[in-house]
Amino acid sequence: QVQLVESGGGLVQPGSSLRLSCVASGFTLENYAVGWFRQAPGKEREVVSCTSSSDRTTYYADAVKGRFTISRDNAKNAIYLQMNSLKPEDTAVYSCAADQVPCDKNFDPLIGSEGQGTQVTVSS
Repeated sequence: QVQLVESGGGLVQPGSSLRLSCVASGFTLENYAVGWFRQAPGKEREVVSCTSSSDRTTYYADAVKGRFTISRDNAKNAIYLQMNSLKPEDTAVYSCAADQVPCDKNFDPLIGSEGQGTQVTVSS
């Protein structure tokens, strides 16, 4: 069964850091472009970051550039999103996804998480 499960969200103060994890089962992430999306209440889902299967191409939304870092651990079949200097506007449900598609601002993978994603709330 192909599955992606996120974890690592929480309630933090502005300026804090969080590290989100996404573990895959049923397929090997190493062969896929992977990425993170987020959706805030009342807003459309947006691509936060993605990286190509070779990690040669990486994309970050302008709003997170310089603060977030995407990475993968092929041995653990997992990807991560290190989020630093968090802002209230980063509050959203974050989810991961994967597919053999290009990594860019139009990243549109079909393999997504079956769960609810992980909630990140940045508030003082």
